[in-house]
This record gives sequence, C-alpha cells and structure tokens, in this order.
Amino acid sequence: MAGNQKFPSDLLLVAGLVILADIFVLIPVLSGSIIRTAFGLPLVLFLPGYALIAMLFPEKSGLEGMERIALSVAMSVAVVPLIGLVLNYTPWGIRETPLLASLSAFTLLLSAVAYARRRQLPADRTFEVPALSLIAGVLEKPKSKTEKTLRIILALSFLVLIGTGVYITQVPQEREPFTKFYILGPDRMAENYTTEYIQGESGTYIIGITNNEYRTMDYTVEVRLENESLLLPENLQHIRLAHNTTLEEPLEITPSIEGKNMQLEFLLFNETEKKVPSRDLRLWINVTKEG
Repeated sequence: MAGNQKFPSDLLLVAGLVILADIFVLIPVLSGSIIRTAFGLPLVLFLPGYALIAMLFPEKSGLEGMERIALSVAMSVAVVPLIGLVLNYTPWGIRETPLLASLSAFTLLLSAVAYARRRQLPADRTFEVPALSLIAGVLEKPKSKTEKTLRIILALSFLVLIGTGVYITQVPQEREPFTKFYILGPDRMAENYTTEYIQGESGTYIIGITNNEYRTMDYTVEVRLENESLLLPENLQHIRLAHNTTLEEPLEITPSIEGKNMQLEFLLFNETEKKVPSRDLRLWINVTKEG
C-alpha cells in the first residue's frame, strides 16, 4: 500500500548533510575549520546529483545502487556549473553565500519531491538504501561491463574528491593583497550621485574602504575640487582597518566655487605611500548660482 513508508533514511541523510554544510560555511566561528571542507565538498560534488536521481528514479527497479552513486557524481558536476551560470545573471552574482543558498535549496527541494514520489509507491517497490546490502553490492564482482565501467568512474570520482579536499585543506591558498576603495550615493548604491548643485547646497557621498591586505592598514582620505583640497572630518583623515574589514562613512560636501564640469576627486592614501594616492575616484559636478 502506498503512503505508509517511513521517511527514507538516505533523503534524511542528504538533508542533514546540507544543513551541516550551511552551518559550517555561514557561521564565522566554524567556517575556518577543516570540517567546513568535509561538508562543503559533498554539497558541491554529490548531494545535488543524488537528490536529482532520487527524484527521477523513486523505484527499486529504476537503477542499481552503483549506478545511482556514479550518476549522482556526474549529475552534480553537471548541475553545479548551471546553477552558477544562472546566478551570474542575477544581482547576487557567483558568490559564496548565493551559491550555497542555491545549491542547498535545489538539493532540499528535489529531496522533498523524491520523498513525495516514493510515498506514492507500494513499500515493496520503493527504493531504499540498506547499508549492508549496499556495501555488499560494492564489494561483489561486477555483473557486466557497464557496471564495471561505472565502478571505475565512481572510484576515479572519489579519488578526485579526496585529492581536492586534501589540496584545499593542506596547500596554502595565496591570494593577491588589495584594498577596495569606492564611493556610493546617498542611498548607499553605486548610482544617483549628487552632481548638480546650487551654490551653498550640500551633497552626501558614502566613502567605502575594504582592507584585504592580510594585515592591519592605516589609510587617509583626501577630497579635491578642481585640485583644491576640501576640509574633511577627523575620522576620514586617520583610518585604521583590520584585515577583511570594511568601513563606510558618509561625507557631506558643500562646493564653494561655481562652475561646470568641475572635477571632484576622492583620493585614498595608505601607510606606505603618503604622497601618491593608491586609489583615485572622480566625479564631474556642476555648481550654479541660485535663480
């Protein structure tokens, strides 16, 4: 009779691994541990494909255990780049958190659909994963050339998986140090900058600095209008930022001179070179008399 099966242990395990991967990636205290990689790699290289195969083949007769495992790896390798391609055309882009959320949602959704499909089947036809029979199936002699080929593919896939994990955890990942310097409009977006002034009016900009230099850095901001330095608040003249820290500070500017297409420069100096700016951003503004 359909609909009376207990929750499949394999789908429950898939959901549990997805949640654990999310926890160890998103929580800062845990994200630096090796366990993050141990849970993250299956989420990329196995779990999405397994959920997809479980949804497509809910019956025992659909696929053998070895075929399911091999196809799960292959489908994951195919699905993950497609999800990344879709994210590339969204406002979130291909970043860690959006990719993690997309993979997790994809895997959990397909697992739920797989569970629903299995519930529609009689218990004797529903696919399940008894651990002992699965181990025995892996160890027994292949029954056909196809099964032998699948086992070879599976073995190579797991070797790649293990090798990737060892490389990521043991080999230091050297990255180029850099500082990010940017300005935002008053609504904290990279648009709607104040460029049209009536003399005496003020405009607000958001100064942004991100330190990715792998050490604490000292910065100084200078703003020039037509090569004349403007007076800035103290908190922008002496800035100290730890690595992987972002500072965003509002800056109100009141142009004191009238003119068209005047150059408003935002300059960032660091502790190593205090005469030549390390970053230089520019806007062109118009200032007119009232009336």
